[in-house]
This record gives sequence, structure tokens and C-alpha cells, in this order.
Amino acid sequence: MANKPIVDFEEIKNNLSNTSKPVQVLNENAEITDQEVFDSFSDDDLVEFMKKMVWERALHEQTMNFSRQGRMGFYAPTEGEEASEMGTVLAMKDNDYLLPAYRDVPQLIQHGATVTEAYLWSRGHVVGNEFKARSLMPQIIIGAAYVEAAGVGLGIKKSGEKDAIAFTYTGDGGTSQGDSYEGMNFAGAFQAPVLFIVQNNGFAISTPRAKQTAAPTLAQKAVAAGIPSVQVDGMDILACYAVAKAARDYMVAGNGPVLIETLTYRFGAHSSAGDDPKRYRTKEQEQPWFEKDPLIRLRKVLEDKNLWSEEQEEKLVDEYKASFKDAIKEADAVPADKVSDMLKRTFEIPTPEMKKEIEKFEAKESK
Repeated sequence: MANKPIVDFEEIKNNLSNTSKPVQVLNENAEITDQEVFDSFSDDDLVEFMKKMVWERALHEQTMNFSRQGRMGFYAPTEGEEASEMGTVLAMKDNDYLLPAYRDVPQLIQHGATVTEAYLWSRGHVVGNEFKARSLMPQIIIGAAYVEAAGVGLGIKKSGEKDAIAFTYTGDGGTSQGDSYEGMNFAGAFQAPVLFIVQNNGFAISTPRAKQTAAPTLAQKAVAAGIPSVQVDGMDILACYAVAKAARDYMVAGNGPVLIETLTYRFGAHSSAGDDPKRYRTKEQEQPWFEKDPLIRLRKVLEDKNLWSEEQEEKLVDEYKASFKDAIKEADAVPADKVSDMLKRTFEIPTPEMKKEIEKFEAKESK
């Protein structure tokens, strides 16, 4: 993978009003805009990036099918954000701590959870929280993962762990939440190794980014916390990876937190819960983003290098979707949570009233 630092975070930190052009390696026409960084990736690297994005697109498509069949709980679509999500998570190491939000299930799986566990988490099953990855379960409260990440980052620093960081995600709407500011301020004050990633996909459910804040960029919101920040073309997986890797290298060297704003777009609805993007987005607004599809962009580069084919991609999609079907069957086979067990997990020592409730439900469940 690339070793060349793509961003000088120290320079940015000394000029925190930075509003420079977003970092990019491949533009929307699949033209190379930073030859030196592009050349630092091997052909195998490029193919691996493409496989990961195809995997995430297939995960989205198959999981949405499961959702329409009534086999899922809450699910947040990710189509269009593959470069932002895969590019950043692939720059991390297994010993880093992930603090995900609800749209970050693909990153959670890539960081060590299984697809079956992710599906069970979506259903609210306790087994969905028992993954082995260095991660908390996806955070439903908007912006709250930033506070969690700040605490984990301080824990990393206090424990003396040298080659580890905390990394976390929120959307453009999340940056309007107080929790996001508090998390960044805490990490900045204590110089905790936290990578804050803002996936600016243009809308907080139906509220456009322009109505959320007057800030010229969301990256600038790190200025008040004394955190260096940068905007990245979130449809360019090479730029997302290179910047995230540079940020990680900067932080493990003892330089404190970093914020990355990825400029991306969700092609579909906010969630599987009935949101209709046609009510607040027009085809004219969407079309330019469809043309920036991160898969199309990297696919063209690979095809020009004779490293990729339509047949190869179709075969991969079939394999990935078959594995997701196996995962949902595994999730279906897990016994349902019992109310009595959920009550037992509430407190280490149940209250007298709760003991009565546990006994009542155990009696019902034994029939």
C-alpha cells in the first residue's frame, strides 16, 4: 500500500483556516490528478480496492432485498459511499478501535465482525453485539460516537499503547450535534489519537447540508478544537485511503487528533424505514453524483490497465451475494432473545422488582 504522505497535517495545523481544494488522486473522469500518489499503489492494491467496493455495493443490494422481505431490522443504505467507507477503514489496523455510527456496518464487518453478527445487530439481537472486533456496536444516537471515540482515544494515550488509534464516523448532519463538538474538543484538549471522519453525503435525512450550517466546509468545524482537518474527494477511494493512512501515521507519532471530511453522496434513501428521497431531491441534483460513482471511476482505470472485466465483477457479485444469503440463514437459526434474559442483562444485580419480573417471564417462557 501507499507510503507517501499525501497531506502535511502539521502545515494545516499551523493554518487552521485552511479551505484548500479537496484532496484527489482520480477525478470523476478517471483521470489521474496526482501521479506520484497513484504510482505508489501497486496493481494488486488497485484490484483489492475495487473488490472491496464491489463487496460493499453487493452487501447493500442484497441487504436491501432482505429488508424488503421483512428479514432485517433497521438498515442504513450505503450505495454511493463505498470509496469513503472502504478507503478509510482499509487504512486502519486490526488493533485500532472503531466507533461506528449506524451507516458504518460495512466498516464494522471489514474491521472484524461477521456479516451474520451485523444482521443480528440490525435485528436488535444480543449476539449482534458480541463480535470480536475492536469496536463498539454501531451508535444510533447522532454524533454520540464522537464522544465515545474521544474517551477511547484518551484511554489509548493513558495506557501507553503505541500503534493504535480510535477512529469514528458521522455524517454532515452529525456535525450539527453538540456531541460532535464535545468529542472533538475533548480529543483536541487532551491530544488523544482520534481520527474523526465526516461523511458529507449532502443530507441529514431530508435536510440539505446548506440548511444545517453556514460553515464553508465541515472540515473547518475542527478549527475551534485545534484539530488539523482536510477535505477529500469521497468518491475517490485512492484519495480516501491515502489521506486516512497519512492521518493515522501522523497520530501514532504522538501528534493528536485529525478530522477528515469526505465529499460523498448516498444514492438512495436515508434508511430502510420508509424515507423517500424523491420528496426532497430532484433528478437534476442527483445525476452529477451518479456520474461520479466511485465504482465506475476505478473500474475504468482497471479496465484500461487490463486488470478488470465485466465477467470478473459479475462472478464476484454472485459469490458475495451467496455469502450474504448464507449469513442471513445463520442469523435466522440463532434462537430469539428471551425477555427474561434481557432483564437479567440490565443490571449485574437485579432489583427486587426486576427479580419478580424475571420470574414472571421465565414462568411464561417455560410453558
